[in-house]
Amino acid sequence: MRRILQNGIALAVVVIVLFIIVPLPTALLDVLLVVNISLSMLILVITMTIADALDFSIFPSLLLITTLFRLGLNVSTTRQILGNNGNAGNVILSFGQMITQGNIVLGVIIFLIIVLVQMIVVTKGAERVSEVAARFTLDAMPGKQMAIDADLSSGLIDEQGAKLRRAKIQSEADFYGAMDGATKFVKGDATMSIIITAINFIGGLILGSLNGVQNVLEVYSIATIGDGLVSQIPSLMISTATAMIVTRSVSDGSLNDDVVTQFSNQPKAILTAGLVIALLGLIPGTPHLALLVVGIGLVAAGWWMSSRLERQELEAAAAAAAAAQPAPEEAAMAAAQTSPSDYYKDINNVYGLLAVDPIEMEFGYSLIPMVDENSGGKLISRIVIFRRQYAQEMGFVIPSIRFHDSSALGTNQYVVKIKGEEVARGEILVDYYLALEPASPGGEIDGIETVEPAYGIPSRWILPENKEMAEIYGYTVIDPLSVMQTHLSEVVRSHAYELLGRSEVIQLVENLKRTSPEVVEEAIPNMLSYANLERILKNLLKEGVPIRDLATILEAAVDALGATKDLDMVTENIRAALSRTITRRFCEHGQLRVVTLDAEVEKRVISSLTKNEQGIYLAMGPDLMQQIVTQLAELIKKFNDLSQTPIVLTSQVIRIYLSRMLQQFYPNLYVLAFNEITSDVQIQSLGNITLSNDGPIRPARKAAAV
Repeated sequence: MRRILQNGIALAVVVIVLFIIVPLPTALLDVLLVVNISLSMLILVITMTIADALDFSIFPSLLLITTLFRLGLNVSTTRQILGNNGNAGNVILSFGQMITQGNIVLGVIIFLIIVLVQMIVVTKGAERVSEVAARFTLDAMPGKQMAIDADLSSGLIDEQGAKLRRAKIQSEADFYGAMDGATKFVKGDATMSIIITAINFIGGLILGSLNGVQNVLEVYSIATIGDGLVSQIPSLMISTATAMIVTRSVSDGSLNDDVVTQFSNQPKAILTAGLVIALLGLIPGTPHLALLVVGIGLVAAGWWMSSRLERQELEAAAAAAAAAQPAPEEAAMAAAQTSPSDYYKDINNVYGLLAVDPIEMEFGYSLIPMVDENSGGKLISRIVIFRRQYAQEMGFVIPSIRFHDSSALGTNQYVVKIKGEEVARGEILVDYYLALEPASPGGEIDGIETVEPAYGIPSRWILPENKEMAEIYGYTVIDPLSVMQTHLSEVVRSHAYELLGRSEVIQLVENLKRTSPEVVEEAIPNMLSYANLERILKNLLKEGVPIRDLATILEAAVDALGATKDLDMVTENIRAALSRTITRRFCEHGQLRVVTLDAEVEKRVISSLTKNEQGIYLAMGPDLMQQIVTQLAELIKKFNDLSQTPIVLTSQVIRIYLSRMLQQFYPNLYVLAFNEITSDVQIQSLGNITLSNDGPIRPARKAAAV
């Protein structure tokens, strides 16, 4: 039985073919005709409820099966009409009487109108739409492939993502190509229905005259019109469904599995079709029993499938809630059914309070729906995407983030903590949009003045109805969820080096062992300990240098350790080895805009380097420091106008020391060395820091390459 069910669709197709040969009793024919109408209506409802044509990718094959089913029924009804004196069952008789209403001429006219609508309007339109959709889909394939290659080259997607997108494009081409061919079946089916109707009418008149049947014209006309109507109604719905699905890729499973899966995922459509069929059974003059049986059966099936989906959603929500317990000690107290005072009498339970989460986020009551997935919150799913992108970009996997509400915060506030300590705070208005003010807005927009929390840009909270006008005035409008997610992401980026611990370093090294075991064996622990490697990786992450190429980092570290034990100098040598990575990280479109230091400034900085037992440090005089910081403040404005990250370019000798000093004043500024930039990049100086009494800024030469 199980094997029969697994191949039920193939068996059904074989049975449909047998309809052409084996005579069917009128009672069974009635049920099959109702099933044909119900199936066509169900397909039409599904095509109107799906969001993507590929959600119903079995449609071309299903179209062929339903067409064959209708033709088989047409042959069977023709056999009954011509061989049983016009008696082909209650369904055909009821539909024939319903449309004629005692007037054969009127019935014939209405039937011809339905046939002409089917042939000229729906079927011809569906065929044309399918041809156009197939042609445009195939023509767009090269451009889509190029877009995927561009995204892959720029690092926006990985190889796996590119494969999925290529597979989707191929599936779309296959689907619309199949639809283009499948519409020919629809056109042929409509034509054949007209021919069969004519055969029934003419053949019935001839046979009735020979057999002496009374009222030949009335008997065979009603039967012929009823048969044609029962055939044309499903054909019309299928043609409509065909046109509908091609105006909006292909599954991997077998056709039988796809039919079962995709139909079971549409309980609302099944319920709707069942209710309509059952209501038809209540109309006087219709075959009540057949319509009610099929309609009630569909309603029962849809209700059962809907209940099953609801149970699955509840089970998934329960599993997610169980996996997102905010505090293990609270769960332990609940399991032990004890009060906090009794629970913490055991000193071992107190140690559970000492655990510190790497990253946690507390939020006020109004922000809970933005985080709670059960309420439709999407913050967690966005953080998952950010974690994947950051791992691909920087080579470091961000630890899990713990979310929980806090009564100590305002209803619209949130706090980000790193290792238990607050590092950022923000406030958002859930029912508003944040409009970032441009340099020269086209007009004034009403709103609540504020500052964008991630980048400190002057902004306004505006009502949703003002969103379109704000965009016209040049404001950048952001939804509240994106504001909070961007702030959290930037905080994590700036504190990533703090999140890198010994266990994470060991895990990165173990991951490298799978591909480059020789490199790891040479470097660790003979030349480099995990503690020193952790310090080097933290130095790189702190200055925004990706550590994804861990093999190159270890190789450069081994080479540098042969000449020096100073980890700062080892880090500088590693940065030089990662020049392509650093160039890609900071360079835009083959150009690098920077601020440079005058030769005299570099000499003064070098002369300020002092060495003691702990190493080399920068002991810069206050006058020189003030001049550098003051001039940088003016030059950074140029970078802000260009919406670029401010960069200072200097020699390798002083890079690390100058960077540490300037980070105290400008956390978002990066200091790079000349040997960290590849030779194919055009370097443009936006300004030059010089020595002078009044601190003037020497203007850069026009697009001068340094």
